[in-house]
Amino acid sequence: MKKRFLLSLFGAVLCFTPLPTRGDGAQDNKIENVRKIPPPGVPIPAEVREQLEAGITRLGAEIAEVRSAIERKPALLELLPDVQIFYNAVRYAVANEEFFNVREFAGAQQLLEQGMERAKLLREGKAPWETQTGLVVRGYISKIDGSVQPYGLVVPASYQSPASNRFRLDVWFHGRGENLSEVNFLRERQSYPGEFTPTNAFVLHPYGRYCNANKIAGEVDTFEAIAHIKKHYSIDDNRVSVRGFSMGGAACWQFAVHFPGEWAAAAPGAGFSETADFLKVFQNEKVKPTWYEQALWHVYDCTDYALNLFNLPTVAYSGEKDGQKQAADMMSKALTKEGITLTHIIGPGAGHAYEAKAKAEVNRRIDSIVAIGRNPVPKQVRFVTWWLRYNRSFWVQVEGLEKHWSRAEVNADLADTHTVKIKTKNINALTLSMAPGQCPLDNTTLPKVILDGKSITASAVGSDRSWESHFRKTAQGWQLVDTLETPEIHKYPGLQGPIDDAFFDSFLMVTPTGTPLNSAVGAWVSAEQKHALVHWRQQFRGEARVKVDTAITADDIANHNLVLWGDPASNKILQQILAKLPVGWNTQGVQVGAKRFDASHHVPVFIFPNPLNPKKYVVVNSSFTYREYDYLNNARQVPKLPDYAVLDVSIPSNARTPGGVVEAGFFDENWALPAK
Repeated sequence: MKKRFLLSLFGAVLCFTPLPTRGDGAQDNKIENVRKIPPPGVPIPAEVREQLEAGITRLGAEIAEVRSAIERKPALLELLPDVQIFYNAVRYAVANEEFFNVREFAGAQQLLEQGMERAKLLREGKAPWETQTGLVVRGYISKIDGSVQPYGLVVPASYQSPASNRFRLDVWFHGRGENLSEVNFLRERQSYPGEFTPTNAFVLHPYGRYCNANKIAGEVDTFEAIAHIKKHYSIDDNRVSVRGFSMGGAACWQFAVHFPGEWAAAAPGAGFSETADFLKVFQNEKVKPTWYEQALWHVYDCTDYALNLFNLPTVAYSGEKDGQKQAADMMSKALTKEGITLTHIIGPGAGHAYEAKAKAEVNRRIDSIVAIGRNPVPKQVRFVTWWLRYNRSFWVQVEGLEKHWSRAEVNADLADTHTVKIKTKNINALTLSMAPGQCPLDNTTLPKVILDGKSITASAVGSDRSWESHFRKTAQGWQLVDTLETPEIHKYPGLQGPIDDAFFDSFLMVTPTGTPLNSAVGAWVSAEQKHALVHWRQQFRGEARVKVDTAITADDIANHNLVLWGDPASNKILQQILAKLPVGWNTQGVQVGAKRFDASHHVPVFIFPNPLNPKKYVVVNSSFTYREYDYLNNARQVPKLPDYAVLDVSIPSNARTPGGVVEAGFFDENWALPAK
């Protein structure tokens, strides 16, 4: 009876019909009046809630029973996330009031039924969705927070498992959708194939952790989804391309310039490609960054990385009358400075959409490029970076910078079968690496690497035609070294800050159990940790791992970045490592170099290699550093604090900051406070 009530009242609507996203107008430039994202949902009638909660309970119990039944069958257990995505989608929507249209209630019920069907099949040892063609939704467990994340897939009709050949894969980044809950994402991905469906090609639609332009966890989500697909389907590594439109176009620019060696082609449409000019032009915002915020624009300003398209064929699209044409225009200017001309297809008369003939031309060009495929070992690599998280292009890996947030550049050339010529700028550690079967150098003699004019005999090429050599710049110039690991802590890829970098990998939030130094600090810590947990869920669609300080184990220290909330009196882990941290903190004050701040109303927030495990971070009193105001426009979603800051918590937190920032900066390349 209840099921009939739900379907008759709201209709069995299968297709996703999103509510229109509110415009990024002047109202979204007011810090004191920030609208909620995700927006408030529609009220859930009591009978509908009762029915959905009953379905969630049934499916949850079924998943537990299936897990128990298949726990000794790893191949089946690995498929359990393909069931859990349905359970989580509806559970989150009900618990967080994230139904945005009454028609979504029926869709949620259908997802519960689909989850139950998959669960029963999996209990029987069956998973027909693994060989299904057409529109398929799947899930995986994220390393970041252990959450189950969904993705959509278009599987070509020509695919048969096991496949005798490897298939093309296009990654499509979705546009901004403030009501793109997991329920709506799963419904859409099973009813709409998307903007592009090339023949004989897979198309991945990553969820991207909701609506963050595939940044931070959204970036990791894409790579984890690609890895999951490659494990379960036959994909050609050299025919993977990235595409997207609007917010997805911005994501496409980011993935293209930050990871140029991964793709056969890139096809960004509209979007944004940098922060400052876009917000001025599109948002009509008066942009007034601090010095460190401006430095942090180098994380996502694709114009700074334009040179990296040297080896990546790129076809941009814009509607002639689209305000977001600004993105490709800015990239065109940046590329011109590097001597590269951007291929920019313009849709005549079009606004924020694809024009039919222009779309066909984009397809023609991308199809031609992807048919040739990526060359994994191009003769010449030109690469620029400002931040060690983005450190690789094809066979060149930047392992150390002389100074972060300044342009670093490599120009590497396979001069002949015996010689590699390299010029660098602002780099002090480098790896050259070619996978088995890929090295074109002569394997009967030791290669010569001429590095910034110095000739160095490099490591031998293997008989499998693999090659790897490490180089470090010393007082005597560049040297070949066996390893780039050193006993001293220093900034290297994946351990280079700023604070937000900790949330690209597995993290664990550590709750204090002791008595805080004072009530003001204790109240601020409690409020900010709660804020962090709520907003991780809302903006990155996971459930952060949390443990109390007294329960932290050796495994926790080995496997996670630890986010320590509290102070040296209240958090036992912070108390244990305080003497080895660059920031002092006691009842008298917070000490940063020669500066001391009153401990009664000041709190340090910072990131640092964990003294208990220097291959992981500790973060003190911070989650990701952009806040509610920045959710309103994706171009704002850039790290807002550097490696360390001191906050005056007597100044109330707001939609931009967690308090008054009275000191902030970056540690140097050896994780020391910079000399003043």
